[in-house]
Amino acid sequence: MDKEILRSVLVDYQIEIPRHKVIPRNFRIEEFGNYVFVGIRRAGKSYLLYQRIQQLLASGIGWDEILYMNFEDERIENMSVQDLNVLLEIHMEMYGKRPILFLDEIQNVDGWEKFARRLADSKYRVYITGSNAKMLSKEIQSTLGGRYIVVDVFPYSFEEFLTANNVKITPTTLYGTESRAEVLRMFNDYFSFGGFPEGSSLASKRDYLSSVYQKIYLGDIAARHSIDNTFALKVMFKKIAESVMQPLSFSRLANIITSTGVKVGKSTLINYIEYSKDAWLINQISNFAGKLVDKETNPKYYFTDNGILNLFLINNNAALLENLVAISLLRKYGREDAVFFYNDGVEVDFYVPEAAMAIQVSYTISDKETFEREVKALIKLSNFIECKRMVIITRDEEQAITNDEKIIEVIPVWKWLLAE
Repeated sequence: MDKEILRSVLVDYQIEIPRHKVIPRNFRIEEFGNYVFVGIRRAGKSYLLYQRIQQLLASGIGWDEILYMNFEDERIENMSVQDLNVLLEIHMEMYGKRPILFLDEIQNVDGWEKFARRLADSKYRVYITGSNAKMLSKEIQSTLGGRYIVVDVFPYSFEEFLTANNVKITPTTLYGTESRAEVLRMFNDYFSFGGFPEGSSLASKRDYLSSVYQKIYLGDIAARHSIDNTFALKVMFKKIAESVMQPLSFSRLANIITSTGVKVGKSTLINYIEYSKDAWLINQISNFAGKLVDKETNPKYYFTDNGILNLFLINNNAALLENLVAISLLRKYGREDAVFFYNDGVEVDFYVPEAAMAIQVSYTISDKETFEREVKALIKLSNFIECKRMVIITRDEEQAITNDEKIIEVIPVWKWLLAE
């Protein structure tokens, strides 16, 4: 790789990054930690690097101690792993100082893992992003040998979405007529079109979401894993979307897809699911009550962003509501064995062991049958599992229910999201 090209690219980013308007996101970064930011494509991982760089610049650290490179830059598309060390050489030639490294989409360089390990072993401070299956696979993460802290990056939370759209939340915001109306108007947008940062201010949100989905489905999944039967993959996502509130076994999903005239084997389907989870298109939540085999074969699946789920749905607000709650819980508590549903004699939508919290999601509990079903399930669960907090999340309704000296909160989803 030509050194002068690399030098020019490095300097261009030094000019460009301070100009970016960055919406502050709530991520805690330890000063001397090394980080890998992973997540769905277009979730804003690069802007997290910009945010950290701007923080360092504001603290008095200069570009003589910062090295940023985006490995999706077409000027360096032929970069090899040997060229990675050349970046360090160029920075040393320019400044004579050891830099803090920001390596954006580094998975585009084959063999990057050994370079990343060597940097950590040599006590460099390093921030890395990645967004596709090759970067996110458990095997790749394990090669970092505990040297890096892995941070999951989702699209905007509702609070971040409001900030991005210049809506400030204050203690009085939710009580003033005009300010509350503005929050609710923005929530309707967030509910239907999700929180991808670039799409949050666009007028043609659906076109943007369709473009993001196509890149994930055709690029990060189909192309990367050499899947020829992309129609079967497309049908699988549609059927998962239509079943988003229900446990879904591999056999049942295979039968549903086969009934549409698309032939796909169970083992192939299992691979498709794993590829999709690696690419962050879907997330799996298991049955807390189930035996190990049930946890693995009858999970629920949720899409990482409501906007993408909504591409597949027609007037299914109940599915959008439950999906939004699921993703909020995964964002807060983690994707791996932190959030569950419960289905064994009683059906409860979510249970979070860390918080001893049980949650039912219901678009409305205005009718008596729905009200009694949701309350009964929570009370029954609390009789044999610790439930410090029981919540029914609705679209608009709010109240407190007392049953057998147990309190159940009924709270609108937008208010719950802000409280969380």
